[in-house]
Amino acid sequence: MFKTFRKVDQSNKTKKSRSLLIGSIVAVIIALTPLIFYSYKFFPSGSTLDLYFYTYESKYQLSIITVMWLFMAKFVPLVLLVLWFFTCKHWWYHVLLIPIAMYVFQVVSLIYEDRFIDEVEIFWLLPIMIVVIPFVYFIRLKLFDKHVLGIDLEAMDRELKAYKEKELKEKERLQKDEMANEKLS
Repeated sequence: MFKTFRKVDQSNKTKKSRSLLIGSIVAVIIALTPLIFYSYKFFPSGSTLDLYFYTYESKYQLSIITVMWLFMAKFVPLVLLVLWFFTCKHWWYHVLLIPIAMYVFQVVSLIYEDRFIDEVEIFWLLPIMIVVIPFVYFIRLKLFDKHVLGIDLEAMDRELKAYKEKELKEKERLQKDEMANEKLS
């Protein structure tokens, strides 16, 4: 019996230590976001960036510092939104997918297309918004019905099933009575 309590106690300790570790990692990432953002200042001022495995040349922006400033201005909020999405415990956290998708599209267009950013990303965002917004509104309606109006949809379903079963039994009883009356006549 004491072994089970020890296992439960160790399980709780493991969960708490894991939660503490994840929380610490999230806190460190959030605390480092200003350093991550200002890292653009360490890039060269020319229009090409020579890396060990890749050479990036900016044709539209004349400076790699400008490109990295734009990249960090999109990347840091994206990281913070992703952290918020995965750590949020509210019912509406799916709405965060919309700005996350917006920043993803902006980062991808900055890296691959080398042009003005924030021009056509809204057209890529509309399908995501069309899916996410009704989904979140549906969750809100269910929560509003249950907690504000006190409507329990599952209880209503059970009650409707009970009425249907009662009606079906009544029909079967009436059919049996009719068959018995036909046999007597």
